[in-house]
Amino acid sequence: MTTELFARHALIASGWDEDVRFTVDGTGMIETVVAGAAPDGATELGGSVIPGMPDLHCHAFQRAMAGLAERRGPGDDSFWTWRHLMYDFQARLDPDDIQAITTQLYIELLKNGYTAVGEFHYLHNQADGTPYKEAAELSIAVIEAALRVGIAITHLPVLYAYGGFDKQPLGEAQRRFAGGVDNILTIVESLRSRYADEPTINVGVAPHSLRAVSGDMLTAISAGARGIAEGAPLHIHIAEQVREVEDCLAWCGRRPVEWLLDAIEIDQHWCLIHANHLAETEILAIASTGAIVGLCPTTEANLGDGLFPLKAYSAVGGRFGIGSDSNVSVSPIEELRWLEYGQRLNHRERNVFATAETPDTGAALWRAASAGGARALAQPVGALDVGRRADFLVLDAIAANLHGRSADELLNSLVFAGNRNLVRDVFVAGRQVVAEGRHALEDDTERAFVGVMRKLLG
Repeated sequence: MTTELFARHALIASGWDEDVRFTVDGTGMIETVVAGAAPDGATELGGSVIPGMPDLHCHAFQRAMAGLAERRGPGDDSFWTWRHLMYDFQARLDPDDIQAITTQLYIELLKNGYTAVGEFHYLHNQADGTPYKEAAELSIAVIEAALRVGIAITHLPVLYAYGGFDKQPLGEAQRRFAGGVDNILTIVESLRSRYADEPTINVGVAPHSLRAVSGDMLTAISAGARGIAEGAPLHIHIAEQVREVEDCLAWCGRRPVEWLLDAIEIDQHWCLIHANHLAETEILAIASTGAIVGLCPTTEANLGDGLFPLKAYSAVGGRFGIGSDSNVSVSPIEELRWLEYGQRLNHRERNVFATAETPDTGAALWRAASAGGARALAQPVGALDVGRRADFLVLDAIAANLHGRSADELLNSLVFAGNRNLVRDVFVAGRQVVAEGRHALEDDTERAFVGVMRKLLG
């Protein structure tokens, strides 16, 4: 059954246009886009329409610890000390807890404008390292949460075999993450089979980092994923921290990205998460592969990671998307704003990401991140066009921050003109999942989330 939708003002693939009528098929794919049309009985959307934003990098369970790691310890505080707090926190979560936290988070992501999420999922075992009877149990809990709330998901089971460079053994707190190549590929195959008829679900794979896998494992997991599904997305943490770069140099004499690009073929199906600390040669090398860099500015700021060299990377045609990562923020607006403001502080100039060809910074950021996120998740989204899925946002038509704005000025104001959530309605696969700022399940979901927090913090 098809659905007819009508927008007075919409950002379609060819640019902004008026009186746009969309025909959406029964699977949520856009069949026709006609500008200058009449409503003729179509469902009229109550504001300007833009493509939804893919969240390409998320650790859902970490939403429950947002704000709980902001007290300084006795020594220097860093990513590495935060990591120990995270290890302690995740060890207390059971499958029901993880599903409740994930459901809460995914509703928050939807309400703020994310319409798809890339779940970088490394919780596989019980807290003591014992495998579950169903190897994919925790993955299933996460995917079922996505299905329940209506967000699209690319699930990325993580290969995590070592505790540091040169095959250091996993620490006791990392036992929950442990898995081998065959184990992870079995989970991937199981999930792809289980959800084969769900058009908003994709499954890829993620070698965690160069600290956590060997070169042989990296080759095997990449080949195995592509053997299961040609074009399967592959994600990896890389060069997030200065110490990671230093440890990699001590291990092999090369920087992480340099080593990765020499060790394996990186192409447009890869997403390199963070990549903050790059030599000039690495910047050009990543861009030339067609890979997407996954940037998570609020988490990278929260953890003291550093700033990605966006200006130099963009100048050589590099592509990127954004992610919520540790979920200290659930807003794509905040990610994009932090991304640009970090560059402004670093370079001491304004409108760093804008160019003569794309002079509107907010609009340029939204377009680039939505397209890059779609590529990284291997989801048919990122633009409102025939053959893409009808994942889109309806902005608040009466918001003071958007009054009098049109076309790309609207996106500039959306990104840079305040902190009120300006997303009114959200559609995924042509189905409305947020109406006038509310999700139908949010009250029940929040009660379940509060129950988990009481248990964890009691």
